[in-house]
Amino acid sequence: MIVINSAKKKLSPERSSGVDRVYDVVNYIFLGILLFVSIYPMIIVLSSSFSDPNAVMAGKVWLYPIGFTLEGYEAVIKYPLILSGYLNTIFYTGAGTLVNVLLTVLAAYPLSRKDFKPRRPVMLLFTFTMFFSGGMVPSYILVSRLNLLNTRWALILPTAMSVYNMILMRTYFQNTIQPELLEVAQLDGCTDIGFVRRVVLPLSKPILAVIAMYYAIAHWNAYFNAFMYLSTPDKYPLQLVLRSILIQNQVDMSMVSAQEMLDRENLKNLLKYSLIVVSSVPVLLLYPQVQKHFVKGVMIGSIKG
Repeated sequence: MIVINSAKKKLSPERSSGVDRVYDVVNYIFLGILLFVSIYPMIIVLSSSFSDPNAVMAGKVWLYPIGFTLEGYEAVIKYPLILSGYLNTIFYTGAGTLVNVLLTVLAAYPLSRKDFKPRRPVMLLFTFTMFFSGGMVPSYILVSRLNLLNTRWALILPTAMSVYNMILMRTYFQNTIQPELLEVAQLDGCTDIGFVRRVVLPLSKPILAVIAMYYAIAHWNAYFNAFMYLSTPDKYPLQLVLRSILIQNQVDMSMVSAQEMLDRENLKNLLKYSLIVVSSVPVLLLYPQVQKHFVKGVMIGSIKG
């Protein structure tokens, strides 16, 4: 009886609600600290990009701009390849993501169908490429033999599909698109292509948003393939243009005076923060637009995958 009474006391609503309140307070404090740790570096970068270079070098910028200036952004805008770099990156991101998503759907859907007999050996071939590849030199030779060097397609075709993303989409199709839907559609005279276009794609908006976001961010931040395959500056993506700006602002101590060396070094450090903001703003503006589908798609993949 004593044990039962003590158990009842432990499970009393008053006791439970008190524990819940403590848990909520601790949880909110922890999440608040985590949020601050995540956002504070972004605040520092944004504030430093608008601050006086001397204040940035002295470490005086902690939360808000010190000695407000637009010198860093003026230096970025004056660079002649910034506009072309932005346009090129938008093209590479848009066209590349479209090709990526299209090929991923075309590969994932057949591999999700149980009536596709060779799906196991085909899936094995796809998986093999995740662990073994030719390397940088064979990839460069292949792009050269295909006459893709110094063309925009050199940044799209070699990365036309990610096997990992294809596996995510295939798993989503297997767990979401029921075989009965296909049977009903076939009874109505729907072809496989029509089924994909009219049934599969509308039901797969969450995973499509997730995959498109993955591909778009990868294209937006990519620069190494452009560094290898492109030689004409007017085809450079934004990331390669920003790299060129930083390189051109490196200081040669034997060619400039002490004051000019100091000014250029300050401008170089200020440019780092301005370039981070310039290259990150489009992605930060895009993400909230697809956040709803993004979170839903990730959760579906984690639960059913």
